[in-house]
Amino acid sequence: MAFLTRTRSLARRTWPWLRIPFWIGMGLLVGFVLPYMLVLNKRVQERFNDLVFAVPTRVYARPLPLAAGVPMTPAALELELTFAGYRRGDRGNLPGSWVKDGSRYTIASRGYAGPAGGELPKRIEVTLGKGEVRSVTDAASDKAMAIAHLDPARIATLYGASQVERRIVHLADVPPLLVSGLQAVEDRDFKHNIGVDFSAIARAAFANLRAGRTVQGASTLTQQLVRNLFLTRERSFTRKINEALMSVLIELHYSKGRILEAYINEVFLGQQGDQAVHGFAAASEFYFGRRLEALRPQEIAMLVGLVKGPSYYDPRRYPERALARRNLVLQEFETTGLLTGAQANAAQAAPLDVIKNGQLPHNRFPAFMQLVREQITSDFDDETLRGGHLSVFTTLDPAAQIYTEQAISSTVKALGKRGEAVQAAAVVTSAQTGNVLAVVGDKRPGAQGFNRALDARRQIGSTIKPFIYLVALTQPERWNLATLLDDGPISLRQPNGTVWNPQNDDNQSHGMVPMVDALAKSWNLATIHLGMALGLPRIRSFLQSFGLTGVNPSPSLLLGALDLSPLQVTHLYQYLAADGHALPLVAVSGVLDGNGRTIKRYQVQPGDGEYQSAVRLTTWALQQVAVYGTAHSIGNSGLAWLHAAGKTGTSNDLRDSWFAGYTGEHLAVFWMGRDDNKPAGLFGSTGALRAWRELFAKLPTRPLSSAPGSGLEMAWINPTSGRRTDPQCAGAQQVPVVAGSLSADVDGCAWETVQGLFGVGQPTPNGAPGAPAAPAAPVAPTAPSNPADPYRN
Repeated sequence: MAFLTRTRSLARRTWPWLRIPFWIGMGLLVGFVLPYMLVLNKRVQERFNDLVFAVPTRVYARPLPLAAGVPMTPAALELELTFAGYRRGDRGNLPGSWVKDGSRYTIASRGYAGPAGGELPKRIEVTLGKGEVRSVTDAASDKAMAIAHLDPARIATLYGASQVERRIVHLADVPPLLVSGLQAVEDRDFKHNIGVDFSAIARAAFANLRAGRTVQGASTLTQQLVRNLFLTRERSFTRKINEALMSVLIELHYSKGRILEAYINEVFLGQQGDQAVHGFAAASEFYFGRRLEALRPQEIAMLVGLVKGPSYYDPRRYPERALARRNLVLQEFETTGLLTGAQANAAQAAPLDVIKNGQLPHNRFPAFMQLVREQITSDFDDETLRGGHLSVFTTLDPAAQIYTEQAISSTVKALGKRGEAVQAAAVVTSAQTGNVLAVVGDKRPGAQGFNRALDARRQIGSTIKPFIYLVALTQPERWNLATLLDDGPISLRQPNGTVWNPQNDDNQSHGMVPMVDALAKSWNLATIHLGMALGLPRIRSFLQSFGLTGVNPSPSLLLGALDLSPLQVTHLYQYLAADGHALPLVAVSGVLDGNGRTIKRYQVQPGDGEYQSAVRLTTWALQQVAVYGTAHSIGNSGLAWLHAAGKTGTSNDLRDSWFAGYTGEHLAVFWMGRDDNKPAGLFGSTGALRAWRELFAKLPTRPLSSAPGSGLEMAWINPTSGRRTDPQCAGAQQVPVVAGSLSADVDGCAWETVQGLFGVGQPTPNGAPGAPAAPAAPVAPTAPSNPADPYRN
């Protein structure tokens, strides 16, 4: 009672002095602090209730299929593994690692979800031999696997305005050591404080006063989260007050688990160029190339240590600082009982083991990505792609892409000074599906800017010829590969009154020649005679069926007076490589949303095929191009086993060098020339063909069958009559024909013998495959009589 009496007495004496400050304080509380707290509370709740982190759209290559019989070399497999962020070592036990023992690879895959389903992480053993996969085995059960897929490499990232790299993870999926270790190092009283830790503030103030500088902080995890979500980095008293108030409000409304999950996904942990790495899940991939759940204690400790200063403790730039900080965190783990002494010592003895390059590709292959964007813009606009938290799965084959870039670089380099002004482009596809595996739009790998593969329109020269012969071969009752064509001189009057006198590359005419030789040796005059007999409107209509526009039905069209991009030429040759199936060229396989659900698949359902017999005859003829024709360097090299089919092309004055060729698995089209359209000094065989050979010297692929396809039969033909004949008859040529298209009657050699007695001989086809003549050395073309005359082989 005495105490209460004294207190009341003191209050009466001091009230006159405290009255004004009290009412001012109450006025401020009611008029400003409470409304301000309400505003802050509304802001906090709105942000947290609809908390959506900026997550970029990731673009991936195709998953790598591994199955017995799949073409594969050790170099290609290791390139694929390295490109996808797999590391050699760790005994192949940790996800994302591999080891090699002779021809056997043990690979610990990371698993993935894709448009076609995906796969769980597993350890597999892959044995290679003779250029292919010999076996695939589940390392855990030692059972053979029909097929396995490795998770695809990330090739691009479509960032929004914030340029933030993040991968959302739920608290239940975070390693317990990370959850507990983060609290042990950054906020030991996290579970019990109200968002502000007053005891920590007192300890920090005492430590800082004693040191005479700031040596210790007192921010709780909640305060750090508030700072990242709501506030700037400005150091001011007002910001600290706001930080404390908002932290308390968050603690009032949300559970500790919700707060901790938000922190784990938001904390800033690194930087690469313009891209900031936020959240432990993204940092795990950025520094270690593995998902968060696969991290070891020392790796978790390094990430927790980065919270204090991602730039200062950057393990790539300052490995000594990072190592010291990591080991200090490991000591905290031991002190708080999260690790035993032995575990902490073992973790401290381990190296940082950070991957050399962070997996944050912004756009590794700009030419390919342009095609990807063009193919999905009808379904996804730029805003959706950048902010949609999507996963775009493409058809890109990393080995094919990198080997194509290398092929162009080495070919251009080999040209010496002549190559300084030369540019190049290429497109590689799957022969049977039309999936685009690689696109190169510049001789400099990864160069931004003009994409020659898609946007350059150049005269295609003799690469058009197979389609003229194909049109003829759709009429097997009239034409076959042994039919004689006239390779004699031509003189045609143009609409403008000038005379067009086209020439062969060797400036000679060769008389009557078999169709297969005319195509193999790319003789212009024979092709023109054939095209005029077929009719230009028919050839134009056939080309337009591929979606081509601006096809001028003039005689010069027969020699390639048509401007196309490498992608368009690839589309034409895809029809041949796919055995008469007109396939669209597809660069995207599907798109997944942020929850891993497929929202769009891009699939091609091929039809029954058209003119397949004629296509197979054309393919067989194009295989002769690589044996004794303008691409005979393939047959004369170590690539003869591929039995490749292809065609060279050279435009007028050696401005453009083309080669389109395919194996049983891949189609590749190369172009080389100058951007200013001046002569590059390259034939198809001395430029683009060399790059094609460089590619297929490395790229694992299947050979093309050298046998005639279904529906064809080999027959000995007398070219002068187009009828069957005996092999020993003069001029007889063996070629595939459409089964049943020839009469069973056989022309014997008796009449030839009689003619021989009187000195009359039959014309002998020039350069038959059985005894090919030595190819003529290329000579520089003479100026045509008409500037529009095109074209060289």
